[in-house]
Amino acid sequence: MKNKIEVDIHTHTLLSGHAYGTVRENALAAKEIGLKGLGISEHAPGIPGTCDAMVFRNMPHSVPRDLYGVNIYFGVENNLLNDGTMTLTPKQMERLDYGIVGIHGFCYEDEGIEKNTDNLIKAISDPKTFFISHPDDGTWPLDYERLVKAARKLGVALELNNSHIVNPWRKNSIENMHTYLKLCMEHKTNIFVGSDAHDPSRVGRFEEALAMLEEMGFDEDLIVNNSEEKFREFIRYNKK
Repeated sequence: MKNKIEVDIHTHTLLSGHAYGTVRENALAAKEIGLKGLGISEHAPGIPGTCDAMVFRNMPHSVPRDLYGVNIYFGVENNLLNDGTMTLTPKQMERLDYGIVGIHGFCYEDEGIEKNTDNLIKAISDPKTFFISHPDDGTWPLDYERLVKAARKLGVALELNNSHIVNPWRKNSIENMHTYLKLCMEHKTNIFVGSDAHDPSRVGRFEEALAMLEEMGFDEDLIVNNSEEKFREFIRYNKK
């Protein structure tokens, strides 16, 4: 695509318990690949081996906002629960720049397409939650039209997850991506392109996702992280 991604907002470090690089190793990888910004979005409590809620409270005050010339943003990949709440509470998220919410099997049991969608829409009503991670996994089916319309209304972006294209073992993942991307174009709903990097070697790697968007003729104006300025505006960064 004409515009490359400038901020990788969905990355993990050793703190997530099943990733393999440090914050600084990820930042150095971001510099080397030419990113302007890097989001550290560790898994919230509830995923085996991940960090305590205290990490999310302390990290924005302890880690530099600039590493190797790359701007650092602090987020969380939160877990949807079956009542529509999330494992990291709004109070625990208050010092973060943004929240991502996703369905993870360690924390969520499938309740069918309508209830799953209800729960996810309730979660994205949280004012700090700006993003939905990997909504492509059909293990937990979603009503994509209803979700896309709600995301548009609430100012939330759906992820196109590059890792799920590279490793397409999730249920109907590629087919579902095409479905909700078409709906996002139809309803003018934003997306973000995420690496979901669990190792520094994957930070800023979006080749497969960008090829999919190119093939579909996706509207680049709807991608919130192909410009750092657009990303900051989307999460209302300058108003904090």
